[in-house]
Amino acid sequence: MVRPEPTMLPQDLHIHTIWSDGDFAVVPEQTIEFIAALRHAEVVGISDHFELIGENAFEIYGQEVRAAGFKVGMEIDGYPWVPAAAGATADYRIFHCHDRDADYRALERLLEIGRPVIVAHPNILDTDLNRVPPECLVEINNRYVWRCDWRAFYGPFVDRFRFVIGSDAHQPHWLNQTVARYVAAELGVREQRLFDP
Repeated sequence: MVRPEPTMLPQDLHIHTIWSDGDFAVVPEQTIEFIAALRHAEVVGISDHFELIGENAFEIYGQEVRAAGFKVGMEIDGYPWVPAAAGATADYRIFHCHDRDADYRALERLLEIGRPVIVAHPNILDTDLNRVPPECLVEINNRYVWRCDWRAFYGPFVDRFRFVIGSDAHQPHWLNQTVARYVAAELGVREQRLFDP
């Protein structure tokens, strides 16, 4: 019996690996090599937690990610980490925008770098999307989107932002976007492709 080829996702830029050492949702099997073997998306970006990698190890991390053919991202937990993260070389940044003035100002600083800035799972962080610059991308996150009235939360902003869909995978079986893609379709949102395959 010939198995059909699985349908690949267009992109998945929110993926964690064992580089996020200290994030207890990440399992030992979640390696860059394993994700490379799966090839579940046409464009893959690894965006481990900047504060867990550390400023000094980020260059080595980036080399490993690029060697696998992936885009280099980082997930930044709020404004305290922005000065160090701004100096690191990455293709894009995913930002935890908590509902505090300093985080909204930090988004402006990240946009000045000239690389895509994705606002991560805003429904979980109580991000006020009215205060997010429209140049930012907003994530529809497979891990968290169902934990709110997503029609009420995202619906008023479908014409204000460009959206990306992320798995937020910390474990191999999380490498999917089924719920997030359903929500995007229901909202009439078209995913913004950030990079060519």
